[in-house]
Amino acid sequence: MVCGGFVCTKNALSALNILYVLVSLLLIGVAAWGKWFGLVSSIQVVAGVIGVGVFLFFVAFVGLCGALKHHQVLLFFYMMVLSIVFVLQFSVSCACLALNKDQQNLLLEAGWNKSTGTQKDLERTLNCCGFSQVDNSSCPAVCVNTSSCVACADILQNYAGQVLQFVGGIGLFFSFTEVLGVWLTHRYRNLKDPRSNPRAFL
Repeated sequence: MVCGGFVCTKNALSALNILYVLVSLLLIGVAAWGKWFGLVSSIQVVAGVIGVGVFLFFVAFVGLCGALKHHQVLLFFYMMVLSIVFVLQFSVSCACLALNKDQQNLLLEAGWNKSTGTQKDLERTLNCCGFSQVDNSSCPAVCVNTSSCVACADILQNYAGQVLQFVGGIGLFFSFTEVLGVWLTHRYRNLKDPRSNPRAFL
C-alpha cells in the first residue's frame, strides 16, 4: 500500500490523535502538579487548564476511535470540532502576537483584578506587592519584611511580551497541526477500506 492510501492515512491520523492525547494528559498533569505543590492556589486557573486538557482528550479520543474503526459519524464530528478549534486557536494566537505594550498592560490589569488567589500567587512568586502601586497591607511577599517591595506591574510587563510571543507561537504551531488533522480526516472518510466488501463504503 503506497503512502497516501487507506492504511497510511489511517496511521497518520491515529498518530496525530495519540499526540493530542499526550498533550492533553500533560496539561492535566501540569495543572494537578502545580496545585498539589502549592505553586498555583487559584482554583479557577487550575480548573481552566484541566478543563482544556479534558476537552482535548475527549476530542482526540473521538478522533482516534473514528480513525481505528473508520466510523463516518465520529470522523465527521471530529472534523467539525477540530475546524472550530482551529479558527478559535488561530485567532487567539494572532491576537497574542499582535498585542502592543498598552494592550498588554490592560490585559494584565484585568487578569490581576479578576482573582485574589492569582494576585497572592504572583506576589509570592515575583516578590512584589500590588499591581501599579505598592500595597503592603495583605501582601505575602518576602520583600514586605525589608520594605523593598516594588509594584508587580513593572515585573509582569518584562515577562508579558515573551510569554505572549511563546504562547502565540505554540498556538500557531498546533493550529496548523489541526489543519493537517482536518485534511487527513476528510481524505480518510472518502477512502474505501480495501479489506472490507468492495461494494460497501464503510
